[in-house]
Amino acid sequence: MNEVKKTKYWNPYIGGIMLGLVLLSANFISGRGLGASGAIKSAVVTTVNTVMPSHAENSAFYSEYNESHPGNPMKSWLVFQVFGVLVGGFLSGTFAKRLKFKVEHSPKISSKRRLIFALLGGALFGFGSQLGRGCTSGSALSGMAVLSLGGFITMACIFGTAFALAYFFRKNWI
Repeated sequence: MNEVKKTKYWNPYIGGIMLGLVLLSANFISGRGLGASGAIKSAVVTTVNTVMPSHAENSAFYSEYNESHPGNPMKSWLVFQVFGVLVGGFLSGTFAKRLKFKVEHSPKISSKRRLIFALLGGALFGFGSQLGRGCTSGSALSGMAVLSLGGFITMACIFGTAFALAYFFRKNWI
């Protein structure tokens, strides 16, 4: 008979408090909140600067970004933050013996469909983070931490959209 292995996770309230302390520390130490989309933007700009330098010089977006961010875009503290999140997640999974290569999905859908939806959702969220001038971490959490009305509106829109669309996508997970 298969025995169900119980995995111990952090209490979500403790995790939320820890995230708040990290956000407070980031504001105190660097004068800025958290955010991941800035690191992705730095990686994209660095790639375009390296692969197609003439395009980067002639494009308004890349030239403005390069002028406003002198030096190597990969030296942004956000890049190191995201790298730390990836390394921390890997180490956490390793130490908790939960690190394995698999695609989590409902038995009702295939791994391929799960990955397609994840890629599509990530691309849409990335596009939205550019329209909203930041991702969930930057616009919503960091914005709310400094009591910005825009931060509260962003978080309400993120959760409201997720709630409104959940009906159409839940069959993929339940």
